[in-house]
Amino acid sequence: MVTGIVQGVGFRPFIYRIAKRQELRGFVRNRADAVVEISLEGEKPRIDAFLQSLSQEKPPLARLDSVQVDYSETEVGLVDFTIEKSSQERTKSGSVIPPDIAICDDCLKELRSPGDRRHRYFFITCTNCGPRYTTIVGVPYDRPNTTMHQFPMCPDCRAEYRNPVDRRFHAQTIACPICGPKVMLLDSSGVKIDIDEPIREAGRLLSEGKALALKGNGGFHLAASTLQDTPVERLRRSKERRNKPFAIMARSLESTLTFTEIRSCERELLESYIRPIVLLHKKEPFPLSSLISPGLDSVGVMLPYTGMHYLIFDSTSDPALIMTSANAPNEPIITDNKKAIQRLGSVVDYFLVHDREIAQRADDSVIRCIGETPTPIRRSRGYAPAPIILSKSTKTRTLALGAELNVTACMILDNKAYLTQHIGDTETIETAKFLENAVSHLQRLIGFEPDALACDLHPKFTTTKIAERMSKELGVSLRRIQHHHAHAGSLMAEHSVNEIVGIICDGFGLGYKNEAWGGEVFVCHGAEVRRAAHLEEQPMVGGDLATRYPVRMVAGILRDETTSQDWLKANASHLLHGEAEIPIIMRQLERKDFIWTSSCGRVLDSVAAILGISYERTYEGEPAMKLEAYSRDGTDRLSIKPEIDGEVIKTTNMVRAIYDQRTKIAVPDLAFSAHAYMARALANAAIAIAEEEGIKTVGFSGGVALNEIISLMIAKIVSEAGLRYVSNVAVPPGDGGVSFGQAYLASLQ
Repeated sequence: MVTGIVQGVGFRPFIYRIAKRQELRGFVRNRADAVVEISLEGEKPRIDAFLQSLSQEKPPLARLDSVQVDYSETEVGLVDFTIEKSSQERTKSGSVIPPDIAICDDCLKELRSPGDRRHRYFFITCTNCGPRYTTIVGVPYDRPNTTMHQFPMCPDCRAEYRNPVDRRFHAQTIACPICGPKVMLLDSSGVKIDIDEPIREAGRLLSEGKALALKGNGGFHLAASTLQDTPVERLRRSKERRNKPFAIMARSLESTLTFTEIRSCERELLESYIRPIVLLHKKEPFPLSSLISPGLDSVGVMLPYTGMHYLIFDSTSDPALIMTSANAPNEPIITDNKKAIQRLGSVVDYFLVHDREIAQRADDSVIRCIGETPTPIRRSRGYAPAPIILSKSTKTRTLALGAELNVTACMILDNKAYLTQHIGDTETIETAKFLENAVSHLQRLIGFEPDALACDLHPKFTTTKIAERMSKELGVSLRRIQHHHAHAGSLMAEHSVNEIVGIICDGFGLGYKNEAWGGEVFVCHGAEVRRAAHLEEQPMVGGDLATRYPVRMVAGILRDETTSQDWLKANASHLLHGEAEIPIIMRQLERKDFIWTSSCGRVLDSVAAILGISYERTYEGEPAMKLEAYSRDGTDRLSIKPEIDGEVIKTTNMVRAIYDQRTKIAVPDLAFSAHAYMARALANAAIAIAEEEGIKTVGFSGGVALNEIISLMIAKIVSEAGLRYVSNVAVPPGDGGVSFGQAYLASLQ
């Protein structure tokens, strides 16, 4: 028996070929627990050669987690080697079908070959490529258990499916223009437009400046030209995204090079079969619309990963197209044709849809290279649900539900951690339902029943409430893991360390005494944790209003009546209600009627406001991201010495220095100086604690760890001190990795 990613990757045809090569008799079949079962008869040297080929020649997309071999002296008397019908037997847990895979070169060649019977067929796939997880409704991974069951194979497709030497031998998504899914162009009301080549027409419409909703493998995208401002402005209004950057899909790598810089790490990601969105530095002057990622020096780019994408680019002149998930604010990506027409009819001019159902929605994954290290921002299509392998098996089967934003769920089973696809912000009923459905679906696929549940400390998070209900329904214990401890736990799990000094920086996490944390240095030993240091607590005047309007944070950090009042008067236009708020803010400061926060994000936001870079947070991380963009060409002109008082890492001194020099030193230099101070201060505090505790590993996690400047500086300082530095590479350092840390720490308790 073989476990791992062994269904949906051409594994059975591969087994058939090497068995026939060794003149062995027997069979291979899928099982309902996603295991592949192999029975062989023959001479032992030939079986040994088969086993050697099994590990050395496996299909590129297959992953073998275990190969269990049982020998017998008794022959059954088999006469040939065959691929048998799948079994419904389930004795093992933990294997899984693979993620969705980008179109392969062979299919792309056929797509563009006029003599091929799949010429210009949008849903062209084979054993080596195409949708997987988004099609699966059950295991084993056979056509009847996918959304392709509604498309009976034509004689030609069936012949390929049954031919052991064909590339589509047992390809479950096999289809052609005769028997497969059909594509249609609809107007904004959902009325079908009678046209011979709907995809070609869609490409022409995009070049004309029209906005379209495109149904892909895992959900709908909103698409528009990148060369015209008008359609981009329209999408911003409809999606209520005033400034948040849009992802784009480029025609090719060569096209991408005309408007971005590409490092080797980024190139590998762009061209991989995963085809994630990769954050790339813009070239100046940037030839595409400035409205794509306003105020940022980067843009998220992916390359085409389906036949439909390539066919659209064949019919448009744009070097790239807006390609952003189609969803209402804080709701999951839309997958259903009727719902898309209802929700998006006023947003787009046309719909390009197909008639294959989507079993599991999946947003595009997003990756950023920190130096040459790929770091996930969003782990979804192309990655989920492939498990992360842990160094040791755990005794407790744990299900963790994450925090509130950028949620994923995680299941730890033996030595594997299975994360769902990106769920999103669970502030709406729709997203909460999506979370529960995704969890239930993944449980069925891997045969998982939890012994324990894990959630965040925050009692009001939707995920906490779901976990509390599930705990009662299942009769299992619920383990509440502090938010930043979960971030540290994700580092421990990834890098197989039992003790670590973790620098954890983000916007907010509830502390053990209901404090607002966000800039912590933890000492972790197994499941035990101690908060050894933290950023100086600063006033959040107005609570969440200070998060949205960082002008308030500046007034609180300066904490000088005259300076704060002068600052507020000069920037009253950047308050929600203008000057009317000033006396209220000042009174709150005087009475200390506010929340204290150690958040690193709020400090960076305040610097962005002082330097005139960003006065309002319209999407998560906006001021800090724009501050990093301005820092790219700066130098550390201030060289502020880190000020650490016991467990407190001071930040007021840095903010005050930036404020005092804001008219005397160039903005990029001041912005970089702020980054340098934060990196030095955090790294120095962590090093001192590590040396005192005798710990050899220092890690950095939390949303701020996606800041390349701070991350690289901390890594350099820690490494030069002779300590091991680690960061997240398998899961996002932001909240998308929290469930992984929760599950791991809960499994240790």
